[in-house]
This record gives sequence, structure tokens and C-alpha cells, in this order.
Amino acid sequence: MTKNLLVEFRDVSYEIGGKSILSGVDFSVEAGETLVLLGRSGSGKTTALKMTNGMLFPTEGQVLVEGRSTRDWDPIRLKRHIGYVIQEVGLFPHFTIARNVGLVPTLEKRQDIDKRVDVLLEMVGLPPAEFRSRYPRQLSGGQRQRAGVARALAAEPPLMLLDEPFGALDPVTRLELQDQFLALRSKTTAIFVTHDIREAVRIGTRIILLKNGKIDWIAPAEDFGSADTDEAKAFLRTYA
Repeated sequence: MTKNLLVEFRDVSYEIGGKSILSGVDFSVEAGETLVLLGRSGSGKTTALKMTNGMLFPTEGQVLVEGRSTRDWDPIRLKRHIGYVIQEVGLFPHFTIARNVGLVPTLEKRQDIDKRVDVLLEMVGLPPAEFRSRYPRQLSGGQRQRAGVARALAAEPPLMLLDEPFGALDPVTRLELQDQFLALRSKTTAIFVTHDIREAVRIGTRIILLKNGKIDWIAPAEDFGSADTDEAKAFLRTYA
């Protein structure tokens, strides 16, 4: 393992009910990059994401986080060590936004939680004086998504996992939140799942295209335009 390698997939396969979801997947994620997992529905993107924080384990092969197999991590410690943002956010409806954002630091018994929450809300464009005492139901979809990003960043994770976090939003809000993510990108390493090639090229430093549970193409995001596989060309046609 190199010093800056955070995640490794080593010949990872996953089957459930006799159906192959991932097959022979190999990749690594270095500190500071945003790796995008791109693919159609059912291509294995979310499965790979869930394997990274121990929600699922490989049928064959190994997933390593910071050089240690996910099977060897304490499962709670691993999940708290990694920020996770999903499309529907998953905020606790009976918690205020401040309590939602500060949940993991509170569980970890960190100091200055209120100050940390205020800094993060400001960072994602939710002024704390206006939003910290609100409840999720009092926020728009875009605002809830911002709060979800703040919560994922609250424990200062070395790695963030984002599963189509902006997919349910209107195009303008989605673009605004992509801008917000790009402004935050230098603060963490991320694996970002999407089926949108425009988002992949804009957000990612590197792209892995999955097809039927296998890696179809992998290269820096700026090189996607020259990808020559049939699946990559199919995605590129939507980018024109």
C-alpha cells in the first residue's frame, strides 16, 4: 500500500441469490481524488459503494480501507470513519438540522461541536442563524441535501461516499450543489456514484465506467471524450 492510498478493490466479486452483481473489480482511490463510478442502473455502482464502508462484503476478493480489509475493521468504527451522502439524505426528521449535522461528532465525544456545526452549515450555504434550529421538513430538497453533505463532513472523514446525491433535484439546484461540492472537494477524498455523464466529467478527477458489474473503462475524467468502448460511446452520445 502506498502512503496516500485510501481504498483498494482487489479482484472483488459479489453474488446474491446466484446472480453476479460485481465480477473481478480492481481499482484504488488515492487521497485527494474524486473517483466517479459511472454506469447504468444495475451496473453495480451502489454495491461497490456499500462495500467500501462494510455494508456489504465481497463474495470473492478483498476491499481494503487504509490498508485494512473491511472485514477486519470494527463495523461501527468503519462507518463513522467514512462520510456517506445518499439521494434522499436520510436526515432524522425529529432532530434539528444542528443536531443532525453534529450527530457523529457527538457520538465520538468531540469538542466544540456547536462551533463545528456552524462552520459546516456556513460552508454548504446554510447560514446557521437561520437553519440550525430548523427541522428537515422545514427545508427544501436542495437545502436538505446541503445539510446531508454537512453531516457527512462533520467528523472530518478522510473519505466520503456519495450515492447519486443530487439526482432527485431540479437542474438549477443540481448545478448549484455540484458547484458547492467542487468548492469542498479539496477537503476530502470521495467516491461519487452517478449515471449522468455530464455530472461525472464535471465532478470527477477520475472515472470508472461499470457495465454489468465489470469495469468497462477507467481513466482521468478529462480523457472520457476519447473512450472507445461501446458502453462509453453510448454515454458520450448523451453528452452531445
